[in-house]
Amino acid sequence: MNKTLSIVLQNIATQTIYGNLATQIGSVQQDSRKVTPDCLFVALRGVQTDGHQYLPAVLAKGVAAVLCETPPDEALLQTLPQKTVWIQVENSAKALALLACNFYDHPSKKLKLVGVTGTNGKTTTVTLLYQLFKNLGYKTGLLSTVQNHIEDEILPATHTTPDALTLNELLAKMVKKGCQYAFMEVSSHALVQERVTGIDFAGAVFTNITHDHLDYHKTFDKYIKAKKLLFDNLKPHAFALLNKDDKRATIMAQNCASKIYSFALQSGADFKAKILANGLQGLHLLVEHQEVWFQLIGEFNAYNLLGIYGTAVLLGEPKDEVLRELSALRSAAGRFEVIQNAVGTTGIVDYAHTPDALQNVLETIDNLRNGNEKVITVVGCGGNRDATKRPIMAAIACKLSNIVILTSDNPRFENPNDILAAMEVGVPIADKNKVLIIADRKAAIKKACELAQPQDVILVAGKGHETYQEIQGVKYDFDDRLVLKELL
Repeated sequence: MNKTLSIVLQNIATQTIYGNLATQIGSVQQDSRKVTPDCLFVALRGVQTDGHQYLPAVLAKGVAAVLCETPPDEALLQTLPQKTVWIQVENSAKALALLACNFYDHPSKKLKLVGVTGTNGKTTTVTLLYQLFKNLGYKTGLLSTVQNHIEDEILPATHTTPDALTLNELLAKMVKKGCQYAFMEVSSHALVQERVTGIDFAGAVFTNITHDHLDYHKTFDKYIKAKKLLFDNLKPHAFALLNKDDKRATIMAQNCASKIYSFALQSGADFKAKILANGLQGLHLLVEHQEVWFQLIGEFNAYNLLGIYGTAVLLGEPKDEVLRELSALRSAAGRFEVIQNAVGTTGIVDYAHTPDALQNVLETIDNLRNGNEKVITVVGCGGNRDATKRPIMAAIACKLSNIVILTSDNPRFENPNDILAAMEVGVPIADKNKVLIIADRKAAIKKACELAQPQDVILVAGKGHETYQEIQGVKYDFDDRLVLKELL
């Protein structure tokens, strides 16, 4: 195998080949669909297709080596050039992740990388940690659902957690730019699919866990075990920071080799806070005997702030300085983002796309009400995703809203009306008179604005920061924040 051997990753989700990765002494080139004679082809098994099925076509192009999980059949073996190297492994995805770490010379070991996992709060936590450490004077990187940052360079994000090749490439770029810290969201999909295998975390944070992604994991128990993998694989030098008020925190701590710390509002913990006031203007917290005003809103953000504070302290930052900088930060895009008009109607855009997140946001709004303001909720559910949460989310919206408008989210390849019908099943008979079904999302938001009176609150939930609506494989321009601002 020659020294400048390249690696091509088979992307099973889109059935395309992307990314040319040279060996440890080579250089990286992005060259879509290029398979050359000096390539190593890695065959991955995925949900929709299997990279092994492309082996005959790839071998016909004369790749130097193949890494896969099954041996070649006799007929295929006869067609292989003598120089072709066949590497059989138990798990191609894991092998690829280790290859990527080795190729990029283990960039995660050259900065302090913190991974954040949980159902809700990941994006807010990593985004504010990124902003906090930049304000503290450090060169910092960010890997999030919204976007990736290499210091001040902004790169688009296609997944909550990138694939192993992209992840290591981004971390290597951060190291090259002089980043001292990096903060990343770690999804359950990424953990199960070995995308972060070989990554060296300085610390990991557990926010919470609730109903989500059962379309992929099938059971809640498997979803919990997927999240737990982040903590199972931490090294002794790392720290684990767990939300003690979530009953699954004890599960995350089991078999964890690192030092374990906790944060909580309701329980005794290493990092403790109490909510003194909670309004549309912000949060007044007592954090370890010190009163601090924050610009974020709601109890769920009190947890996010406490997790961020604990992380920064565990990374060695002075407590007072951390609290001072945190008090000046605003929330991440599309996370409880408030828009108000001249007559006092309040619009809120939030990424809440799980039952627990929707309930948290609506309970926060309920706590902020001063009198007879109506709460009008516009909400949908994504297509080709966990369908079991659809009636649950509709029921929660009905319970905590005066008016509910069920609408389309990202239907993807599903019929929007089928998704809405599944949501409607969760509407209690007594609440049917306060529910409208409007498939067109802009029309639904427009109707909410028409129904709203001064002082009322409109919640547009589910898409948050997203600037598109995905329908039948096409992404159309659509930003809840811009649409609500225009119509309000």
